[in-house]
Amino acid sequence: MQRKSLRFDNRYLRALIIPLLIETLLSVTIGMMDTIMVSTVGEHAVSGVSLVDSLSNLFIFLFSAFATGGAVVASQYLGKKDRASACFSAKQLMYLSISFSVAVSAILIIFRKQIMALVYGHIEESVMEAALDYMLPILISFPFLAVLNSCNAIFRSMGKSRITMTVSIIMNLINVSGNAILIYGVGMGTRGAAIASLLSRLVACCYMVYKVTRKKEEVHVENPLKLEVDFSMIKRVMRIALPSGIENSVFQIGKVLVSSTVAYLGTASIAANAVFNGLSTFANIPGSAVGMAAVTVIGQCCGARDYEAASYYGRKLLILTYIMMGVTCTFMYIFAPQLAQLYSLSDEACTLAIATTRLNMIQTVIFWPLAFTIPNYLRAAGDARFTMVVSIASMWLFRVVLSRFLGITMGFGLMGVMWGMFIDWYCRGIFFVGRFLKGGWKSKTVV
Repeated sequence: MQRKSLRFDNRYLRALIIPLLIETLLSVTIGMMDTIMVSTVGEHAVSGVSLVDSLSNLFIFLFSAFATGGAVVASQYLGKKDRASACFSAKQLMYLSISFSVAVSAILIIFRKQIMALVYGHIEESVMEAALDYMLPILISFPFLAVLNSCNAIFRSMGKSRITMTVSIIMNLINVSGNAILIYGVGMGTRGAAIASLLSRLVACCYMVYKVTRKKEEVHVENPLKLEVDFSMIKRVMRIALPSGIENSVFQIGKVLVSSTVAYLGTASIAANAVFNGLSTFANIPGSAVGMAAVTVIGQCCGARDYEAASYYGRKLLILTYIMMGVTCTFMYIFAPQLAQLYSLSDEACTLAIATTRLNMIQTVIFWPLAFTIPNYLRAAGDARFTMVVSIASMWLFRVVLSRFLGITMGFGLMGVMWGMFIDWYCRGIFFVGRFLKGGWKSKTVV
């Protein structure tokens, strides 16, 4: 269907999505470079970093949920042409991000050893030691990362993704150079990798706070040192952030439990899973970038109550996602052996990483966009509760319970764990596509 009047032309979409693609690529690169550079320390170090990342992602995705809530509210206010309310919502988002992240960081720092022992108590001593060395600087970086995510979300709500791309470039340069100095030069191992990540997040956070407080921006945080708490506005942000946060938290808890399942399979499986996760994330970059763009595009359409435009752009963005992910998945499938060899793994772990990556590419190119891009359309419209219920039910039933049954009880190992994940995707896709096509999201209002 061709609309007579387009809210966002192709030029606008390119200007929004291309920087998001680059930003997402750079974000993934930070994690991959950490793993690749740490792999020179040994397989135990790769495993330790992987386990900490699985746990810390639980809280990082909570911070992202607040950012998503703020971006949806700001985008919908911009769609209504209410700039003042968009700015005020941005300020409430900053309050939420700072207070929550500081509290979480403090608690985790105090109890980090107990938490790691509770979740991963049965792993080898060398892996636990590497994990604890890596963990402390990562936890200290949480408040900086939370504020950075919120600032990035505010700029994306305006369609200014080039700024968030720039800060991602800065983070990568600091992280990679820091890794080179602290791991190779100083010999700090996993702790050096974590300190480099901390420094990159600190600098990026300071840069974005400066940018978001400038009054010339369409959406900005005015008088940041003046305390102005508005619980009605916070409630609007939380209407999206709370379901998204619960959804992301339960999803990450599930991933931690899956990682715990993989840990039973031995160090080779843990290392292969770490490599597989890193390479798979690269293939998902187009879908993640389009999902972020959808919050801006569909959020503004819904704020203006133009649901025809929201449906049109939803279909257009989905087609674009499939085209781009077809390219990345094909590349990853073909070059999986060469990419796996970038990591210093044993022959067993390397072979397993190649096999799991290739299987995942086949599934990803077909089912991932339906399971993970379309939910962002629903969240942008304010339908976050539906995505929460579906995601939690599917995650626990299939990815957690079924993965453990197939991987350990049935003895299929890491491949069994993966099939539990794929069935989770199938379930999500059926519900999310049905919801979008039937239009239940059109009755939801945020602003």
